[in-house]
Formats: sequence, C-alpha cells, structure tokens
Amino acid sequence: MDDLIAARFQMGLSLGFHIVFACIGMIMPVLMAYSEWKWIRTNKQVYYDIAKAWSKGVAIFFAVGAVSGTVLAFELGLLFPEFMKHAGPIIGMPFSWEGTAFFIEAIALGVFLYGWKKLNKWVHWLSGIVVGVSGIMSGIFVVAANAWMNCPAGFTWQNGKPINIDPVTAMFNNAWFQEALHMILAAFIATSFAVAGVHAFLLLKKRGNIFHTTAIKIALSFGVVAAFLQPISGDISAKNLAKYQPAKLAALESLYKTTKSADILIGGIPLGLIAVEAGWIVTEVGRQPWIIYGVMKTKDAVSYMPGLRYSFYVITVIYILLTTIIIWLMQRQIGSLEKNYPSAVTINN
Repeated sequence: MDDLIAARFQMGLSLGFHIVFACIGMIMPVLMAYSEWKWIRTNKQVYYDIAKAWSKGVAIFFAVGAVSGTVLAFELGLLFPEFMKHAGPIIGMPFSWEGTAFFIEAIALGVFLYGWKKLNKWVHWLSGIVVGVSGIMSGIFVVAANAWMNCPAGFTWQNGKPINIDPVTAMFNNAWFQEALHMILAAFIATSFAVAGVHAFLLLKKRGNIFHTTAIKIALSFGVVAAFLQPISGDISAKNLAKYQPAKLAALESLYKTTKSADILIGGIPLGLIAVEAGWIVTEVGRQPWIIYGVMKTKDAVSYMPGLRYSFYVITVIYILLTTIIIWLMQRQIGSLEKNYPSAVTINN
C-alpha cells in the first residue's frame, strides 16, 4: 500500500466513522429539546423521561464525535499538508466558525446535562435548544468547507499559489447551500428513523409501553417531514452537479456511458445511516483525483512523510475499539430504561 492510498484510506475511514456521530450529534439534541418542551407544556412524566434518557445518549455520541472530529482536524494537516498550506488562508473562516459552534455546543450540553432540577425549566430547555442549533451550525460550517473543495471560489490560482483571496466568497461558494441543505435533511432522516427503529424494536418486546410509543411518535414527526423535503433538496443538488461536476452526477445515476436524455432513475433501498455514508463517499470519492476540484490533485497534496500505512492501521484499530465501547455503552443505557424512568415500565392496554 503506497502512501497516497494509505492517506486516502485513513481519511475516508475517519470521515466515514465521524459522519455517523456528526449526524446523531446534530439531530438528537433537537429531539431531546422537543421532548422537554412537551414536558414543560403538558407536565406529562413520559416526556421528561424521554428527554432525560436521550440526553445520556447525546452525551455518549457527543464525546465520541468530539474525539473523531479532532482526529480529522489533525489528519488534514498531517496527511495532506500541501492542501492546508494553500487552502488554509482561503477556507479558514468556516473552520474557525465550526470550532466556535463546537465550543458553544459543548458548554450548553454541560449546562443541560447537569442542570436538571437545578435551573428554571425554561432556562434548562433553552440550553438544549442552544445545543441543537450550535450542532447544526457546526455541521453547516464544515459542509461549507467541503463544498469549497468541490466548487472552489474566492481566489485566483496563479503560478501554483492562490491570490486575491476572498474568504466570504469562498465560504458561500456555489455548492455550500445545496450540500448543507441535503446534509442536514439527511441527518434528520437517518437519526430520526434510527431512533424510531430502536424504540420500535423495544416496543415489540414490551407492547403497550407508553415510553417507547411516545418516543417513536416524536422521532417520526421529524423524520417524515425531512423525508418529504429531501427529494426537493436532491433535485437542487443534482442540478448543481450537472453544472459543476457532471461526472459525479453520472455516477450517482449509474450512467456508465455518455448519453443524452438519459432515463430518470427513481427509488433505492438503503436504510438512513447507510444512505448518509453512501452520499458522503460519493461527495468525496466522486471528486477524485482532485482534492480541490480542477485546481489541485490529491496526489500533490499528500504528505511526504513515509510510513503513512502504519498510521492507517493504528486508526483502524482505534475506531474498532471505539465502536465496541459505544455499542456496549448504548446497550447498558437501553437496558436500564425501566430501572431509571417510570414511564418506561410496561403498561398493558
């Protein structure tokens, strides 16, 4: 395995691992805050129990997402230093704003987790809203940087160097809105249906359980709306790809030969998180061999440091261990529902 392949594999693995936790980290706080709002409005115990149970899941996924996100930040500089050397001054703004949003999210999550029954109800709920909003904004800023890699703007490339840099134009490039909209809706769909699926599975074991029934209704109320909006977002994204990256659109449509008036393809079989992973892979791999589309090739950005394959092996082992730990923690959390939350006790109709 040469260094270029090792660097691409490591970056791909890290992105594939992180995107799951990024999606959950963006959307679960929204579901959590909505459930608490319902509790404040109705004073029904079930909404309080759901919000508190979900908050523990948010804490677990946030911690892992923070670790994997930090790894990605270092990998950009370690694996592709030439990219950061040239791109850093251009797209540094969305990265800095993402960092700001992340810190706000971390502070607000701390307030939310430790503020139960210590803060005014509305103040506590507001901290949950801040967690959700800052998480979504963090995702938007990261996607803006990625969109720039697909549709570079805000600079002039001259003699192998960028000049006339405009960071605002770079951030709000011709692809950022389509990618951000599609990513956020995908996160809502994937996370909401995954949450509903977990509670539906538990409901099969404990029919008539109001805790799981209510949790499913909350999750699906967000997921279904996002699912109806996503085709519109997909159409917007496809038209943008047709203009700026036609080869990627052809790959998405499974068109292996150049043709005119190709038949439209409707439908597919992936569950939410698989679709998110597939979409992210298309976004990144579909840009190859360019790391900055039409400007810099990936092979010209990779590190000259030898032995990158060993770094890839180590990261792979670490992510396998992290995945195992997460599964164990979530199994414990799900298994303790009836013990910790009154409304999770089975109630027969």
